[in-house]
Amino acid sequence: MRGSPAPLTAHSLAELPDAVRAQALRRWRVLRPHLEDGVPLARAAGTAGVALRTAQRWLTRYRADGLAGLARSARSDRGTTRLPEDLRLLIEGLALRPPEPSAAHVHRVVVDVAKNQGWPVPSYATVYAIVRGIDPAMRTLALDGDKRYREVFDLIHRREAAGPNEIWQADHTQLDLWVIAPSGKPARPWLTVIEDDHSRAIAGYAVNLGAPSAIQTALALRQAIWRKGEPGWHVCGIPGTFYTDHGSDFTSQHMEQVAADLKIRLMFSGKGRPRGRGKIERYIETINQMCLPALPGYAPRGTKDRAGQARLSLAELDVAIGRFVVAQYNQQPHSETGQPPQARWDAAGFLPRLPTSMEQLDLLLLTIAKPRKVHPDGIHLFGLRYLDVTVLGEYVGEPVTIRYDPRDVAEIRVFHDDRFLCRAICPELATQTIGIKEISAARNARRRGLAHGLTRRASVVDRLLAVHQPSDPTPAAPDPEPIRPGAAALKLYRED
Repeated sequence: MRGSPAPLTAHSLAELPDAVRAQALRRWRVLRPHLEDGVPLARAAGTAGVALRTAQRWLTRYRADGLAGLARSARSDRGTTRLPEDLRLLIEGLALRPPEPSAAHVHRVVVDVAKNQGWPVPSYATVYAIVRGIDPAMRTLALDGDKRYREVFDLIHRREAAGPNEIWQADHTQLDLWVIAPSGKPARPWLTVIEDDHSRAIAGYAVNLGAPSAIQTALALRQAIWRKGEPGWHVCGIPGTFYTDHGSDFTSQHMEQVAADLKIRLMFSGKGRPRGRGKIERYIETINQMCLPALPGYAPRGTKDRAGQARLSLAELDVAIGRFVVAQYNQQPHSETGQPPQARWDAAGFLPRLPTSMEQLDLLLLTIAKPRKVHPDGIHLFGLRYLDVTVLGEYVGEPVTIRYDPRDVAEIRVFHDDRFLCRAICPELATQTIGIKEISAARNARRRGLAHGLTRRASVVDRLLAVHQPSDPTPAAPDPEPIRPGAAALKLYRED
């Protein structure tokens, strides 16, 4: 006699866990010929290799509870043990003592304690099951420490900017590539990149041969903030927040000054806790995987030294990365947003906040401000004198603020009470472009030259004096005065 089975719907299947659903479907296939086609239950069970009594039990469950009735019910005490609570806590406590002990060691200790306390002695399998069932978060905190626990189990508030230019992220990386330095030797360049958090669009970048510095970050910011000359690359403007790590270049006084001038909020990730900067790090990984492999000199980590394969100059690498950013990365749909980064940035339709001119931007980004005093012979900086006869003569003795470009200290800009006064020029460097590094190198070379001259002179003096000394310069000691009989060996004051 055919029953009235509950309908087998996608909804009823979706309500069951995967393992339970698979079990119920296997039993449903046994019953289906009987329920849908009228095949006798005994024949349907025999065809499937199931005992008739078992098939009858399944049929009863199905008619009562539908598809869910075909799943085996779990034991109500599953996952629990009949051991005393203190014994279970002892097992877990022993397993959580660093360094992590083996389950066999825990079992041996627990057996001794259980016998002494009169508790039931657990088997090795029971102890092993309890150890394996310890909460992974608790195990990580106990055995690996607080730092690892935060990395793996701490809840994360994943920051998502509401619109373009609300948050920019920045980071540095040494590229897996060799280029030819101006000296002709191979070198591995550094990449500084700035990304818009909302759209994932690259706002600016800079490649350099030196280690990360505040000036390199400022150069990347300069490109990111100002309007681009390349068609299709519209990302520009001053960000509301600049999010970086705790690198010395990001936390420098220069960057703090830049942020104050441009009204940018600086925000840093926790020290030793770089989480939250995954977006910019993902882009760096994309550069290493999709842009660099097609360039000569590519040397991924783990490969043999490929410095000899360097072919590109730093300028050529800059062009290649720019082409990748503009034509590929910013134009291809992002896996998380589903939109091309440039299109997502454009979609907001807002007017970015921009400086009034490129000169003002350069003044804020690429110069360093220092307080100075105007002396009768000019302004002193780095042991040099800077003059502007027509203007500075009226401010002798006055405090001023100077701004200079570390890459070219041939001239400085002078301000008084936040008002621009003039450009003062160093006469010694007037026709040259000299940076701080060159000045420092010249100072060191001068010092080394003087030290070498002193050494030469000292060696000549020692050599010539040695020639004119007698062969046995040590004078002969005078014969000791004989002691008269009866005279005191010591001279006493009363005998004087």
